Amino acid sequence: MIYDISVTALIFFCIFVGLVLGLSFYFGRKKSDSSSYYAAGGQIHWAVNGIAFAGDYLSAASFLGICGMIAIAGFDGFLYAIGFLAGWIVALFLIAEPFKRLGKYTFTDALNSKFNSRAITLAASVSTLIISIFYLIPQMVGAGDLVMPLLGLPHWAGVILVGAIVIAIVASAGMASTTYVQFLKGGLLIVLSLILTVYILKNGLSLSPGTKDNPSHTFIELEPQVESAGVAAVDGWEVLSQQEVSNKTFVKLRQNGVERWFYLTEKDGKPTLKETLTIVQKANGEKLYNGETKDKRKFYQVGHLSKIIVNGKEVEKTGAVGPFEFLSTIKESDVVRFLQTKLTDGTDQVAVYYPEVTAGAKFMLPGLKYKIGTDASLWSKLDFVSLMLALFLGTAALPHILIRYYTVKTPRDARKSTILAIAAIGGFYILTLFMGLGAAVNGVMDVESSNMAAPLLAKAFGAVLFSVISAVAFATVLGTVAGLIVASSGAIAHDFIDIYLKKNLNDDNKVKVGKIAAVIVGIFAILLGMAFKGINVSFLVGWAFAIAASANLPAILFLLFWKKTSSTGISASIVVGIVSSLAIILTSPTMWDKYGLGAENAMHQLENPALISFPLAVLTVYVFSMLYPKKEVSALVEA
Repeated sequence: MIYDISVTALIFFCIFVGLVLGLSFYFGRKKSDSSSYYAAGGQIHWAVNGIAFAGDYLSAASFLGICGMIAIAGFDGFLYAIGFLAGWIVALFLIAEPFKRLGKYTFTDALNSKFNSRAITLAASVSTLIISIFYLIPQMVGAGDLVMPLLGLPHWAGVILVGAIVIAIVASAGMASTTYVQFLKGGLLIVLSLILTVYILKNGLSLSPGTKDNPSHTFIELEPQVESAGVAAVDGWEVLSQQEVSNKTFVKLRQNGVERWFYLTEKDGKPTLKETLTIVQKANGEKLYNGETKDKRKFYQVGHLSKIIVNGKEVEKTGAVGPFEFLSTIKESDVVRFLQTKLTDGTDQVAVYYPEVTAGAKFMLPGLKYKIGTDASLWSKLDFVSLMLALFLGTAALPHILIRYYTVKTPRDARKSTILAIAAIGGFYILTLFMGLGAAVNGVMDVESSNMAAPLLAKAFGAVLFSVISAVAFATVLGTVAGLIVASSGAIAHDFIDIYLKKNLNDDNKVKVGKIAAVIVGIFAILLGMAFKGINVSFLVGWAFAIAASANLPAILFLLFWKKTSSTGISASIVVGIVSSLAIILTSPTMWDKYGLGAENAMHQLENPALISFPLAVLTVYVFSMLYPKKEVSALVEA
């Protein structure tokens, strides 16, 4: 989209970034040993830790990704929120207290607490690093998306900016500053999301969303003369060509020297050409937006209702509505979504975003993104089950979440932190439903990035609300990335260099090496954030959850609850979980498309690997523990 720099947004952005850096430098002035750097010395109050849990977990995937996914896929997008929240049940009842008893600094410490195995140390540290990197990718993508409307900077500049700030946070004070950054942004994010939801309900629903100062674009419809060969003529336009892609017909027209693409469909039984949005990549490198250069500002935000039904009658708008009335009215109405297809026009590559009217009842039920009905393919059904499995099992195995259990004093505090986190996260996810649906019907969607749904919705209600929410969303990315980099630096400095390589670092050197590792991981995250531009961040986070569920959770559960678990079984299951999940992800349709080979040509059609990789890892830990029995007392139940 085309964004202008907002002075108000810039002011709030500078205030929040200044506050975050101030916290970091404040804690950085204090003497920091390795316990303080990696686990805040275990002195964080359980209530602060609970909100920090929420702040860490409510990442770019939650605020940016889920809202955007709901806006484009309705209830299917909300399934991510359900899965993310359900995973905390596993963490609460199976992991929280026993895991606190096992560890000191890192996930590897806990897993290896009863074995002192170099194989576990190596496998677990590599697992932590890989999962953290996969979780870092969507955070950096989200950061780049946020900076475009906030500061008017390109995506790559946003990625570099957030990377530089986070490196400063982590390198200054580690987990102590990270915890309070996460506490601050977690609380603010929940409060501001509630305010935005109130605005949505007060504004109600309208066929012509937008404000007097910022009206939404009205998409035109043309009546063509259609013959057997296709569109023959359109009043006021010159017909140039037409193409059929996936059983849909697109017609290229010209008016006043500007070439545009329209979508041929039917309305009330008559042929109709509906206006689309197009991005044309010319062979000479020039890019045209709706047939003109970007500075002409002819590329619009989308998303509206084509029909509003209240009590069985069509209306133009509803006025203020309650939460249940808001949901029921959308269910009875028709939602206009913009879908993407690609075509080739001579030497030009054309991305076409065309309108598709979707019944509200269909929009509010599963099936738009994940086909699970009787007409769905086997791949689609398997992919859906695989995603839900990853989301449900992945939370309790994310290294940057697990290390937060070491920041409190006792196992009881760990449990109380988890309960508070569940309450805060659950409340927030209810709000994402209203924010996502609000974005879908208020003409604020950026077709190039669904990740901007919530911030752009806030912008429609005023510059101040947009500025504050965007700044907090940016802080959300900062907090999550900081936690991930702390986990990564711990895996490199403490687990791999100090323990596996037996360098026996003293306390000061552990901190120094951790800070160097944080800088390296941060730079790597910046490069990956640029490479994955444009992909929905919730979708990307799903991969991190799948790897965590496959590589870490089987090892954790067997260690805690099966007394015959051996060090060989644990290390082997981690390796199998990592390799199998990565193999499926790297050969998935999304990655095949990223390679330029075409998603339809992928080796398989499974996007989410957990359905295969998790059972393989479970089987591995059992078989290898039986084949290579433990020599030490290893299970917590024996302690």
